[in-house]
Amino acid sequence: MQTSLSVNLNKVALVRNTRHLGIPSVTRAATLCLQAGAAGITVHPRPDARHIRADDVLELAELLKSWPDREFNVEGNPFHNLMDCVQDLVERQLPVHQVTFVPDGEGQFTSDHGWSFPQDAERLRPLIAQAHALGLRVSLFMDADAAAMPAARAVGADRVELYTEPYAAAWGTPEQAAQLQRFALAAQAALDAGLGLNAGHDLNQDNLAAFVQQVPGVQEVSIGHALIADALEMGYGATVRAYLDCLEPQ
Repeated sequence: MQTSLSVNLNKVALVRNTRHLGIPSVTRAATLCLQAGAAGITVHPRPDARHIRADDVLELAELLKSWPDREFNVEGNPFHNLMDCVQDLVERQLPVHQVTFVPDGEGQFTSDHGWSFPQDAERLRPLIAQAHALGLRVSLFMDADAAAMPAARAVGADRVELYTEPYAAAWGTPEQAAQLQRFALAAQAALDAGLGLNAGHDLNQDNLAAFVQQVPGVQEVSIGHALIADALEMGYGATVRAYLDCLEPQ
């Protein structure tokens, strides 16, 4: 199975927002990534609009109408602005394929943990049902905890996105093998529970290939910070192709 690459464009928007010139263009970045073979685009609009803004989400959805074989993943906290955002896209008959529920705070620097079960189960259940009623696939951002995967499935999730920062932090250290094993066990538990499997956070050209080779069943990786940083030196097209090379089955 070839793991799909979804490019997170938040950091492009963050740079653009430092001035009022409209550059770099988020839609131009998306076009170049899609042309290079990215399977989808991810955005994480936060309530403070510090990077991706509501109009970016609309413009990207309009763009993706011309790429019917690619996916649009909108992630965020469903208790903040996420559900209004995706409902607006659906009402406008614009493409959105997946929502990724992330338990981040409004002023949080970056996503740094997954949902907890059973604590979050009952409040997530109606929001997952709401997303399903809109025709959307639901992925839950989760720590690599094998025991939590059946609960994520029971609450209605279609997929989980494994939060990979602990693996990335252990890369090149004596803890690397143990972290890979931990993620492999969590991934297998997700598959056994009937969940699809995504992964993301601090994956890069150095650590990506080993992850997808040793963690079973990864359908999609969402990569933003490292990929956009590499693109500053290599360009979008060459960078996306380099990441796709990392995803080639060995």
